Amino acid sequence: MTQPTLKRRAAGLLLFVCAFVLSAVSVYAQTTSSTLSGIVTDAKGGILADVAVTVTATDSAAAIRTTKTDAQGHFTLSGFKAGNYTVVITGPGFRPSRRTLRLAAGQDQDLSASLALGDVSQEVDVSGNEVGSIASALAPMDAPLDARSARTEITQHFIQNFISPVADFGEAVEMSPGTFTTNGNGVGLGQSSTFFRGFPDGEYDIDFDGIPFYDTNTPTHHSWAFFPAQFLGGIDFDRSPGTASTIGPAPFGGSIHLLSKDLSPMQNVRGQFSYGSFNTILYDGEYDSGDLFGGHKLNFQIDVHHLRSDGYQTFNHQTRSAGAIKMQYKFSDKTYLTGFSGVIQLDASTPNFSATRCQMFGAAAGYACTGANAFFAGAGINFLLTDNSDPVNYLNNQYNKNHVPTDFEYVGVHSEFGHNFILDVKPYTYNYDNGQKFTNATPITEAATINGSKTYNGLAIAPCNVQVSKKGVTALPCGIDKYNSYRKYGETSNISQVSRFGIARVGFWYEWAATNRHQTPSDPLNNWANQALSNFNESFWTNSYQPYFEYEFHATRHLNITAGTKFSHYNIATKQFADNGKTIGGLGTNNPNTFITNSGTYSAWLPSIDANYRLRTNWSVYGQVSTGSVVPPSKSSTIHRAPQASL
Repeated sequence: MTQPTLKRRAAGLLLFVCAFVLSAVSVYAQTTSSTLSGIVTDAKGGILADVAVTVTATDSAAAIRTTKTDAQGHFTLSGFKAGNYTVVITGPGFRPSRRTLRLAAGQDQDLSASLALGDVSQEVDVSGNEVGSIASALAPMDAPLDARSARTEITQHFIQNFISPVADFGEAVEMSPGTFTTNGNGVGLGQSSTFFRGFPDGEYDIDFDGIPFYDTNTPTHHSWAFFPAQFLGGIDFDRSPGTASTIGPAPFGGSIHLLSKDLSPMQNVRGQFSYGSFNTILYDGEYDSGDLFGGHKLNFQIDVHHLRSDGYQTFNHQTRSAGAIKMQYKFSDKTYLTGFSGVIQLDASTPNFSATRCQMFGAAAGYACTGANAFFAGAGINFLLTDNSDPVNYLNNQYNKNHVPTDFEYVGVHSEFGHNFILDVKPYTYNYDNGQKFTNATPITEAATINGSKTYNGLAIAPCNVQVSKKGVTALPCGIDKYNSYRKYGETSNISQVSRFGIARVGFWYEWAATNRHQTPSDPLNNWANQALSNFNESFWTNSYQPYFEYEFHATRHLNITAGTKFSHYNIATKQFADNGKTIGGLGTNNPNTFITNSGTYSAWLPSIDANYRLRTNWSVYGQVSTGSVVPPSKSSTIHRAPQASL
């Protein structure tokens, strides 16, 4: 064998050995190196693209790996050895997110993050056309381009600075297109009613931090008794029929998602005093703990306020004392506990009818109180008092009384697991307790005199239990003892999994409610003595179930398709007592303790599908098809029949 041949064989053997060693090292590296991946969103859950992700070794300032998120907010970094690392995620206009973690050999880890809004004084991109921009985040209202429906986001900045401080959520949502709210006694000073897209109250959902709330009689909402402006940190107004994951009794008309305030990272104390029309006075104080105890684990916020007002309608006085506390404890960067409690004590002198200011005796709205606008008994009171005191000033302030205490509480657990699984569980309870004493309002339009009784502005001052006219005297049950109370217990849960292909969501809503209602004729001038038989007297119990599944498929960089279904099931059981014939009658005994029971159920599968296509950075189109249900309404005139619900 020649020397060149030997050299060629030796070189070949050397190349083979080197290739083998490199292959072995590569295989070893593949089995011992680790990979980081995740999704980056803003505080509203919107995907953030082109955000920088930098990983450094904890014991070194040198960057080990760096990348940016793609159009779906996703990133992947690989080739890490076992050890401790610091991950910093930064985007223009947002506070950097910093996390420390330890990677074991061959361990892959999912790392999703949500970026909070940064300091507005820093130099940032303020383009209003870009999703996730600082201008979009600070705008009073926003319509996100990745929305799958007609949505308006009303910000905390707008609520705190541009609406009346005495407003409730009804006045706040009025800024959304196609929406109007009415309140006969003035902003925040009575039970407002909101309409949008042609749907009245009762045909759309309202929830607070994802928890549906509504009256058990029908899905209507007590605006003045639950969430004043001081409790609100923003509103996500979805004027669409929603998707499978939109829980609640009536989402086909739209959904108003009320949000609690964000917790402040800084410790501070705020105070506010407001004075306005109708002698309206508001005192408000708020304390934010920030990172009071160090360690960035515990943070809480407390707000208390007191309001009083004479109201626009004469003698329709309002008083409200309320407080809310929100607390969050972080077990880790991926698991935290949130709690909220809001308590309100509301007192009002509101009659139980839709009176004009004129009919409430304050004839200063530009027209005369004549004919159909004549005074109502119990409003501009036409009663004879035994002490001959002024009937207007006496009974108007004693006769129509609402005492409405409410409370609303929840505890939420949020936890992120491997492979981008996220769990949210939120048990809750809330209570509404409305006790009323009010006039059985009957217009007295003809002046007369009885037994020499005096007159007031040309109208007869008559005894409480009679109506005076030219035809004579008619006995009337002049007062009503009315009560409506319910307590609810429920739970919402959701598991989602985020991948580069989309987001899968599986969830469940359950609620149990107990309701007690009655209306009984009563005599306010005889210590509010009630008649033996009421107009109606009932208790009922409602169970609501809604499991759901949906998948948000990121079909292309510009096209998202979401499809899913939920199963809606309601059960209602009633117990009704004998009454004076206005609802179910005396049941053969006229014994107020005699009762009948009934029950009914309703269930249906409710599918939905929608799509959003991003034509340009500032232009998108979408379409949606969805179905919904209505919780079985309970009405005193029909509850003895089998309750119904419908699509």
